[in-house]
Amino acid sequence: MPGSPYTDLDRPPLSAARLRRALVAPYGPWARLELRAETGSTNADVAEAARDGEPEGLVVVAERQTAGRGRRGRTWQSPPRAGIATSVLLRPGEAVPDRDWQPAPPTGYGWLPLLAGVALVEAVGRLAELDASLKWPNDLLIDGAKCAGILAEAVPGPEFGDPPAVVLGIGLNVTLRADELPENPTGLRATSLQLAGATATDRDPLLRALLRSLAEWYARWRAAGGDATASGLREAYLKVCATVGREVRALLPDGTELTGTATTITGEGHLLLTTPHPTPTTHSLPAADLLHLR
Repeated sequence: MPGSPYTDLDRPPLSAARLRRALVAPYGPWARLELRAETGSTNADVAEAARDGEPEGLVVVAERQTAGRGRRGRTWQSPPRAGIATSVLLRPGEAVPDRDWQPAPPTGYGWLPLLAGVALVEAVGRLAELDASLKWPNDLLIDGAKCAGILAEAVPGPEFGDPPAVVLGIGLNVTLRADELPENPTGLRATSLQLAGATATDRDPLLRALLRSLAEWYARWRAAGGDATASGLREAYLKVCATVGREVRALLPDGTELTGTATTITGEGHLLLTTPHPTPTTHSLPAADLLHLR
C-alpha cells in the first residue's frame, strides 16, 4: 500500500499509546507525549509549546522531520521511521515541591545537553549493546563516527523575570543505510546503529530506554540542586567522553579557532582547552564546534 508505514518492515511505526503507558505515569517528569507522523522540527514544536506556557514534561516524537536542526543552523534529516527524533521540555528554574526540588541555578543549565548525552550512551549500550562515546558538547560517536546529535535551546519565560525553559532535542540514526546517511559539514563521518552492528534496532524500546535514563539523570541533577559533581553526572560524563585528553581544533562562536589539548570538563560543563603557543594557556569554552585531531 503506497504511503503505508508498514511498507518497510525494518522500520515499523511507533505506537503513541504504548509509549504513553510505559513512560508518562511511572517516569516523571514526563507528563505528556505527542507522536507526530511528520513535523518540521520537534525542537521548534516544543519551543512553541514552552512559549505558550506548557509545563515541564512535554515529549514530542516525530516519525519524520523535514527541517530538523543542529548546531550553527545545520539541518538534520532522515527517512521516515529510520531514526529517533525527539525533543523534551524541561523547566529547571522552577521548584517542584512534590519532589522536593529547588530551582536549579542557570549556571548549571549547560550540563543539560551533556546529561542527555550520558542518557543516550546508556540507552545505546543497554539496548543495542554498542560501545558509544561522546564528543563534547553534543555528538554521540560509535567507532569514531557520528550516530546521534543533541541540541539544547533556551526559551524565555512567558512573563518578564521568569526563568527560561530548556528544550532538549535528540536525533539518533537507527536503521539508516549507507546511501541514506547525512553529509556532515564538519567532516565527521556518519553511521547508524544498524551499520555499527547493533544487536537491536527496535525504536520503541530504544526510545523508552532513552527517556527513562534521561528522566533518572535529570532527577539526580535536580535533587542535587543542579550540581553536576554532587549528582554524579560529571563523573559519568567524563567516563564516556572521547574529547578529554585529545588534541582538538575548536571553532568558537565568534569565528575564531583554537588548537590544543582538551584537559577536562568543568563543574559548569565548559571544556578546558590548553593551547601550547606562544605560551601554554588554558581556555574555558562554554560552547564550540570541535574536530578531534588524533
